[in-house]
Amino acid sequence: MASVSMHTSPLEQPGSGDAGGLNVYTVEVAKRLARRGIATDVFTRATAPDQPPVVEMLPGVTVHHIPAGPYGSLDKHALAHYLCPFIFGVLQAEAGNEPGHYDLVHGHYWLSGRAGLAAAHRWGVPLVQSMHTLARVKNLALAEGDTAEPEHRVRGEDQLVRQADHLVANTAVERGQLIDHYGADPGRVSTVAPGVDLELFTPGSRREALRAVGLPADAELLLFVGRVQRLKAPDVLLRAAAALLERDPALRDRLVVAIVGGLSGGDLSQPRMLAELARSLGVADIVRWEPPRSRAELVSYYRAATATVVPSYSESFGLVAVESQACGTPVVASRVGGLPTAVRDGASGVLIDGHSPQDYARVLHRMVREPAWRARLGAEGVRHAAGLGWDATVDGLLGIYRETLVGGRLPLAAGQ
Repeated sequence: MASVSMHTSPLEQPGSGDAGGLNVYTVEVAKRLARRGIATDVFTRATAPDQPPVVEMLPGVTVHHIPAGPYGSLDKHALAHYLCPFIFGVLQAEAGNEPGHYDLVHGHYWLSGRAGLAAAHRWGVPLVQSMHTLARVKNLALAEGDTAEPEHRVRGEDQLVRQADHLVANTAVERGQLIDHYGADPGRVSTVAPGVDLELFTPGSRREALRAVGLPADAELLLFVGRVQRLKAPDVLLRAAAALLERDPALRDRLVVAIVGGLSGGDLSQPRMLAELARSLGVADIVRWEPPRSRAELVSYYRAATATVVPSYSESFGLVAVESQACGTPVVASRVGGLPTAVRDGASGVLIDGHSPQDYARVLHRMVREPAWRARLGAEGVRHAAGLGWDATVDGLLGIYRETLVGGRLPLAAGQ
């Protein structure tokens, strides 16, 4: 099978640039397909001249770095100008194989889908497309000062909805958005939720986790994990922390806000603006600015947190929320996109309508003051996350692949 992830490599560290949940998705799905004997080649854009053209990530999973445009990080909107050389590179890489090497193409994000569509037509195989985010939906929920998604992206998504053999939605909400906002054929849209690594993200000692991240045992940690951009709304957490201290000034000696993530896309000024905001709110002394962490390191952050806060304006699913719950830490999140699927409101966390810092502060104050309630939410979060493992995701995808492939023939087996 060919998996196309043009704008971000599965080898990149999630939490910076354009690397995030999509990276985790492509890696985890490919790994588990390989375990089932299904080989995957992942095509992504080369970002450095010293990158090897081909990298075996693990047996059955190979990453191809395709030169397209200048090296280095490029804004996703600029990448649209380099679709043609990227498509050429994908076709050139495939040309060295025997005819029929790929049985199916799975595109991730609209740019990859455009490339995947061209490749699928050339190879005479189906295209299964995951959008991950949708331009029309994002434009309906822009943060203040954020830039609308361009019209050429909307047109590209329209084309994919019409021409892809099957569309994969992360949640029932996204499926409805594809049908309502893009006119997708309901018979060609299936819902398959992303997953969480249940072997890695597990509950553990909070005291040990606090020590691992360098905090005292009595700290109350409010955690944000993700790319630092307006869409993810880390500013809402800073404002909520300030409101929380107004409610309960005695918390100042114990309260810590950790922003774990890196720069993203065109929001290069966000860290400076957030730092200035923290100073103006009088909370700069309690904020820790952390670089992106490996997934293994994130386990300690999740376990240490009083709550993980996901105040995004738009989320197709909310992988961070599920990872946190799998570690036994409740989530306070905005009621948008796929977050009502990722979080069981009132059971494994709390969903908030809108982005009022006061509303977040009220819930977070209860999290701090009612540890028994917090523990009940955390326990239910572990149970909820247990039903969202990556194996279930792969089961769903394989069902779609089987239906889409002519005669039900499965993709190329690893090693063949």
